[in-house]
Amino acid sequence: MDYIPDRLRAGEQPADALEGEYGADADAPVWPVEPGRYRLVAAKACPWANRSIIVRSLLGLEDVISLGLPGPTHDERSWTFDLDPGGVDPVLGIERLQEAFLNRDPDYAKGITVPAIVEVETKQVVTNDFPWITHDFFFEWRDHHRPDAPDLWPDECREEMEAVMKRVFTEVNNGVYRCGFAGSQEAYESAYERLFAALDWLEERLTDRRYLMGESITEADVRLFTTLARFDPVYHGHFKCNRNKLSEMPALWGYARDLFQTPGFGESIDFEQIKAHYYVVHTDINPTGIVPLGPDTAGWLTPHGRG
Repeated sequence: MDYIPDRLRAGEQPADALEGEYGADADAPVWPVEPGRYRLVAAKACPWANRSIIVRSLLGLEDVISLGLPGPTHDERSWTFDLDPGGVDPVLGIERLQEAFLNRDPDYAKGITVPAIVEVETKQVVTNDFPWITHDFFFEWRDHHRPDAPDLWPDECREEMEAVMKRVFTEVNNGVYRCGFAGSQEAYESAYERLFAALDWLEERLTDRRYLMGESITEADVRLFTTLARFDPVYHGHFKCNRNKLSEMPALWGYARDLFQTPGFGESIDFEQIKAHYYVVHTDINPTGIVPLGPDTAGWLTPHGRG
C-alpha cells in the first residue's frame, strides 16, 4: 500500500483494490488454492505489506506462496524490483509491479500498491486488497498451514477482536499518517491527540495481558506491530508523533519487543529500508531526502520480561 492521505478511511479496503476470490464457487474472478501458483509481492518497507509477510511466515506458507521483495523506494508509477539482479523479479520476470496490474486490467489507472498477490503463470495481479490477503492466508489456505500454526482468528473473541482491530486501524495505523500529512495546525493537533489517546488505551490494555486478545497471538497483534516497529525510527520525527517514543511506554515497548523476538516478526523488519522509504519517498515532508542515522535499534533484542 502507499500511505497518501486519501487512503485514510474508516474501513480497511483500499479504494484501488483489485478483487479476486479463492475457491470453486465464487462470482468474482476465481483463483484456485494451489501451492506454487502465486507470488506475494510485498515490500518490507511498507507497514501494510509487512503484515502479509508476517502472516505468511506464522502460518508456514513459505513453500506454498513465494515472496517477491520490491525495494524501499519507488516513483509515481510503481514499486520496482531494484533489490534483485538486473532490477527484475526472478520469478515473474518483471521490473515494475505495475506490469502485473496492467496484465490484469490494461486500463488500470489507480495506485500500484503492495501487498499484491500475483499469479505466476499469467503474471497478473489476483488481488491487492491488503486486509483480505492475510484473512485469506488464514481461512482459504488452511489445508497448507504448518501443524502448529497459531489461531490468528479465534472464534471465542472474534467480535471483540474486530472492534480492537478497527480502533487500531483508524486511530493508530492510519493515525500516524493523519499526523504526518495534516494540512493545518488544527488538523495536526487533532490527529496527534487522537493517536496518543489510542496509544494510552493500548498501554493500559497491555499492562495486564501479554497480547491484545490475551495469551495468544492473533491477527490484531500483527496489525498493531507493523506500526509500532516504525514508530521511533520514522513516525516520532518524520510524522511529528513526538509526545513520547515507543520506548518510553513500558507496556507497549515490552509488547513490541516480545513480538519482535517471536519467529516471523523480527526477521520481517528492515529498519534501513523503512527509513529509506519514508524519508526518500515523502519529498513534500522531507525535501532534502536526508535519511537519519538513528535511532539505535539494539534495544529491540533486549529482554522483554513478558513471558
